Amino acid sequence: MAQQRAEAAGGALILRSEDLDGARCRAEYSVAMIEDLRWLGLRWSEGPDCSGQHAPYVQSARMDRYRAAFEELRAAGVIYPCVCSRQDVLRALEAPHAGDDEPVYPGTCRPERRPVTRWPSAIPASANWRFRVPDGEAITFTDSALGEHTELAGREFGDFLVWRKDGFPSYQLACVVDDAAMGITEVVRGADLLTSTCRQILLYRALGCTAPAFHHCPLLTDARGLRLSKRDDALSLRTLRASGMTPEGVRALF
Repeated sequence: MAQQRAEAAGGALILRSEDLDGARCRAEYSVAMIEDLRWLGLRWSEGPDCSGQHAPYVQSARMDRYRAAFEELRAAGVIYPCVCSRQDVLRALEAPHAGDDEPVYPGTCRPERRPVTRWPSAIPASANWRFRVPDGEAITFTDSALGEHTELAGREFGDFLVWRKDGFPSYQLACVVDDAAMGITEVVRGADLLTSTCRQILLYRALGCTAPAFHHCPLLTDARGLRLSKRDDALSLRTLRASGMTPEGVRALF
């Protein structure tokens, strides 16, 4: 879908290796990703294997850009340190969830609920950093596949992580920084990330960047209609390829 839309618009398709989760990302996975996507028939103009004007295309090599964005957000006062674990949040909320299954943060560590003088003079090493969403603001964008989509900040999604205690940016911040730096004009991704788009629109705004257009696709599902995940190894590209299926057969299957 992304390749088709890029070609139709006369644009360029960019491949990035998002490898910031050290516990789950290995160099061999990136090599396998490129091999499998090329086998399937995808062709990109810029990426880890062919470089380009926006290199590097591996997120772990772009940390200086993420740190600069983090410092900009901190100087603007739109983020704050948070010592709550995921379990703390679930216990506080009795587990209400946003559309993408992330619990809606109750604001436990928001500065107005703690003495402001505590931050940033005594920030624990175990603190993550959260973006303060504008409670009650309707975040609206027009999706080229699904039409107008609106979510209410503070109700359908809450304050979200932008920087982890292990010294790495969150998915939300890294994607926004990279999309802005690479001049991305349209993001094509799954419909399960609609709430992430609302969060990222707030980050684009806070960083003074223009948000790209968005096209959210239906998710790939199994025979029961359930979305595919990493648990469905039998339907991974690598496994289907090893079973003797052709690229044309895989495309027809899905």
